[in-house]
Amino acid sequence: MMIACRVIVRGVVQGVGFRPFVHATATELGLSGSVGNSSLGVVIEVEGDGEAIDAFVVRMRHSPPPLARVESIEREDLPPVGRQGFCIIETDAGSLGRTLAPADVGICDDCLRELTDPSDRRFRHPFITCTNCGPRFTIIESLPYDRAATTMKRFPLCAHCAAEYADPSDRRFHAQPIACPECGPTLSFVKEDMPAATGEAALLAARSLLRDGKILAVKGIGGFHLACDARDDHAVHQLRERKHRASKPLAVMVRDMREARAQGLVCDAEAGAMSSRERPIVLVAKASGFALSPSVAPGIPDIGIMLAYNPIQHLLLGLPGDAAGPAVLVMTSANIGGEPILFSDSDLARLGCLADGVLTHNRPILMPCDDSVMRIVDSGRQLLRRSRGYAPLPVAAPFDVPPTLAVGADLKNTFCLAEGACVWPSQHIGDMGDLAVIDSFATSERHFESITGVVPQQVACDEHPRYRSSSLARRRSGDRPVCVVGHHHAHVASVMGENGRDGSEPVLGMAFDGTGYGADGAVWGGELLLATYKGCRRLAHLEYVPLPGGDAGVERPYRMALAHLWHAGMDWDVDLAPVAACPPRERSVLLHQLETGFGCVDTSSMGRLFDAVSSLAGVRQCVDYEAQAAIELEGISRGVDSAGSRYTFDWMQSDDDSWTADPRSVIRAVVGDLRAKVPADVIGARFHESVAHLVLEWATRGREMAGVDDVVLTGGVFQNPLLLVRVCVLLGDAGFTPLTGLELPPNDGGLAYGQVLVGSSS
Repeated sequence: MMIACRVIVRGVVQGVGFRPFVHATATELGLSGSVGNSSLGVVIEVEGDGEAIDAFVVRMRHSPPPLARVESIEREDLPPVGRQGFCIIETDAGSLGRTLAPADVGICDDCLRELTDPSDRRFRHPFITCTNCGPRFTIIESLPYDRAATTMKRFPLCAHCAAEYADPSDRRFHAQPIACPECGPTLSFVKEDMPAATGEAALLAARSLLRDGKILAVKGIGGFHLACDARDDHAVHQLRERKHRASKPLAVMVRDMREARAQGLVCDAEAGAMSSRERPIVLVAKASGFALSPSVAPGIPDIGIMLAYNPIQHLLLGLPGDAAGPAVLVMTSANIGGEPILFSDSDLARLGCLADGVLTHNRPILMPCDDSVMRIVDSGRQLLRRSRGYAPLPVAAPFDVPPTLAVGADLKNTFCLAEGACVWPSQHIGDMGDLAVIDSFATSERHFESITGVVPQQVACDEHPRYRSSSLARRRSGDRPVCVVGHHHAHVASVMGENGRDGSEPVLGMAFDGTGYGADGAVWGGELLLATYKGCRRLAHLEYVPLPGGDAGVERPYRMALAHLWHAGMDWDVDLAPVAACPPRERSVLLHQLETGFGCVDTSSMGRLFDAVSSLAGVRQCVDYEAQAAIELEGISRGVDSAGSRYTFDWMQSDDDSWTADPRSVIRAVVGDLRAKVPADVIGARFHESVAHLVLEWATRGREMAGVDDVVLTGGVFQNPLLLVRVCVLLGDAGFTPLTGLELPPNDGGLAYGQVLVGSSS
C-alpha cells in the first residue's frame, strides 16, 4: 500500500552527513520525496510502500551516521501526491524550533589517508575535513548549520570542492568546513627576526623551530597551543617559565597509539578513549620506558596523552618521508596561568611573549575551546574537564525544567543553559579570578543562547556570597528570579541527574572537595547529605578544624597540617615535616591565629585533610596548583600494601543532630607511624583505606536511618582514582549502588548542571 508521511528528526543532525544518509536510504528502499534542514531539525517528506517507510524510520533511529545523535523522531501522515524521485532541498531558515549544534571532532581515517596520499589533491592540506570530522562548534555563528553561518563563509568553494559539496554520494556533501589548497585557508609562520612564511614554507619553519628546542605557538581548532619537544628539558623549563606554570602537569601529543604506548601504560579502554572522535587528553600511568623530560609531569606517576586530532598537528609531528622531528610534543593551552586560552590573531602580540614563533592560519575561531581531559577508572570514563569534542552537546535532564541559566562556580567554571529535557553545559571557561575569563563567560553565554534558542526565565547560582559567578548572576538577572543553590547540594544533584534519578526518592550524597560554602558559613567539603532536588539534610560531616589564613592555608599545606596537629592537642615538634617547613615567625603568628580564631574559618573539608596528611608524610608542603598535595599523596600510595592496617576516625554527635567524624585520631595515628619510621607511601595507603571505610560507615548509618541504597560520590576528592575505586568496591560488596558522574566532571565543572536541577525544583 502506498502511503506518505513527514518525518522530523531532532538532535545533532546537521553538519554530520544526515541528509545524504537519508537520500541514500530512501533511494535504496525505493522511496520518493525530499529532505532538508530547518531549525526544527531535519525534515523529511517520504512516499512509497508502507513497509519500506517503516523500515526507513527504523534506520533513521537506529543506524544514523557516525557523528549524528538522534534525540527524537516525529512522524505525521500526509496524503500521497505521486512524488517522483528523492531530492535534497535548501535549508528552511524561517521555521520555528530547535536543533542541536555539533561538536568539534578529530580527523577521520579517510581524511588522514588523503592527507598522506601524494596522488590526492588534498595531500598535505592543513585544513582537510569532511562530513565525518573537523571543526564545528568553534566556527558556527548561528543555526541552521550552513556554510554561510560559519567562519568558513569567507572562503568561496572552487569548482572541484563545489561539485563535492553538491553531490549527495560524496563524503563531503554539505560538509560546511571543506576546502582544498586552491580555495581554503592558508598557514602562515610569524617570527620576529624573519619575514613571514606561508603554506608549506610556514610548516617547514615551524618544524625547524621545534627541532631547535624552541617554543611554538600553533593555532588549532579551538585556540592556540604552546608546543615544544617533550624530550627537551630546557625547552620544557622555558615553556613553564613563560606560562607561569611552575609544576602543574603538561599534556603531550603523539601521532599514533604506538608512540602513546611508548610513554604510557595504555590499556584497551584508555586507547579507545584516546582514539575516540572526541580525542580528549587521557591520563595514564607512565610507562617503564618513559623517556620524556621529568619536568613534563613532575612528582606524579601519570601523564596526560592525546592523539593528534587535526591535520596541522599531524603535519607538525611529520608525515611519512618528512625530515625527522620531535615525536612527542608538549601541547598545552596558550595562556598565562589563570587567563583564558588565546584564540584570535589579535592575540599575536601576546603570543610573542610566550613563544619563539607562531604557526597561525586565517580561518577564524568564533568560540575558543580547550582540550577535554579524561581518566579511565575501572573501565569507566571519568571526565575531568568537558570541553572540545563534547561542547555544545546537551545532557538530558531527568524532568522538564523551565528556561534556566546556571552560572556554576568560580573555579573550573562552566555554565549551563537549560529548557525542557535538555541541559547544555558550556565548554570549560576557567577560573573566574581574571577579568578576561569573566568576559569570556559573557561572550560564550550569549553565543549559547543564540545557538540553543534558550531565553532564560530564571538564573541559578552558588550560595557563596563572594563568588564572582554569583555576583555576575545577580547583575545579569534583571527582573528574573535568582535561585541560590548550596554548593554541595548542587554537586549531589548533578550526579543524581546524570544517573536518571527523578528526585522522588532521596540519595545518600558523599560530597568531598576542597572548598565549598556551607549553610552555616563554614567551609564545607567532607559531607554526607540525604538529598532530593527539593532539599537536603546534612547527616554527617568531618569535625570542624580551623583553616588559618584562607588562601594561604590552601597554598601551604603545612599550615593545614599544623592546624590539625593543634586541633589534636599535639605539640609542634620540629621533627615533623610541616613544623620544619614553617618559618619560626610564621609559626608564631599561626599559633596566635589558632588560639584566638583571628583570620581563621572553620572547615570540614576532606580535601584539606588530604593536604594535612600529605604534609605530615613529607610529600608536599607548598602547592603550585590545586590539589597538588593530594595528587602526589595518591601517586605514591597507588598499588602499595597497607599491611591490613588503616586509621580510624572518632565519632560523636554534633549540636545539629548530625554525626561528626573527628580526624584527631587519624592525625595522632599518622604521627605515630611517622615516629615508627613507617614509609610515606604506606601512610598514604593506610589513609586512603581509612577514608574509604569512613564512606562505607557513613553509608551504612545512612541506610539504617533512611533506608537508602543509592550513594552519590561527588566533589573534587573523588577524582582520586585510588579512593574512588576502593570506595566503589566497598559499597558494592555491602549492597549499595554507587553513583558517579557520567558525562560531567565530579569537580566544580559539573556544578552548574546540579544548579539547574535544584533551582528548577524549589
